[in-house]
Amino acid sequence: MAGRSSQRRVAVAWPNRLAELAAETTIPRLARFYGEGTVPADTPLKETPFVALDLETTGLDPERCAVVSIGLVPFSLQRIPVSGARYWVVQPRRSLEPESVLIHRITHEELQRAPRFSAVLPDLLDALAGRVAVVHYRQIERPFLDQVCRRWMGEGLDFPLIDTMVLEAWALRRGRGWAERLAHRVGLRRRRSLRLGACRHRYHLPAYTAHHAMTDAIATAELFQAQVAHHLGPEIKVGRLWL
Repeated sequence: MAGRSSQRRVAVAWPNRLAELAAETTIPRLARFYGEGTVPADTPLKETPFVALDLETTGLDPERCAVVSIGLVPFSLQRIPVSGARYWVVQPRRSLEPESVLIHRITHEELQRAPRFSAVLPDLLDALAGRVAVVHYRQIERPFLDQVCRRWMGEGLDFPLIDTMVLEAWALRRGRGWAERLAHRVGLRRRRSLRLGACRHRYHLPAYTAHHAMTDAIATAELFQAQVAHHLGPEIKVGRLWL
């Protein structure tokens, strides 16, 4: 599996990539972050330090929309120490639309009291440094953090991650028999959902309230542990999965 999805981003050699970024950046804070590096690509998953990451945003376009909350939790395949979890509400550049409040349940009053993103950025970078991020749908976390860092520091942000949505799409393709594949191809079977809650349900994980960054980060960590246990195994090399 890993072969196919990682090749789409030309199998980034993340230790080398981070070393190059550390040498190129002119911002001390980013130099420290990149200087932490990451594990070698041949490190087994069971020995890899992870951090599950989730952002809640005002929309899907990182150039036009804003981050309103960040949740993360460091974890390993063996345990998820929620005592190390971090959660921030951050004040966006513009007021929230009413429909956004309904989704995230973060009120205007909360945002008025919240810090700007620049105030939490040092702690966020410290929490991500040296770890492989695990997200559900990679088109949110890395692009939004890259854009926000460009806005506040003048340089973007890049880091290795594993996408549980990509893993689940692969697992579903791998698990289909020939009859189901044929039915899917001719449109006789509905596509199975890749939403976080639906993916968790397939592993009999409990249902959590969606669209809360802290809860979704923990939910993503649990989902990844289940995916590894069911489909991959702890000995698989992290370089086969990261993007």
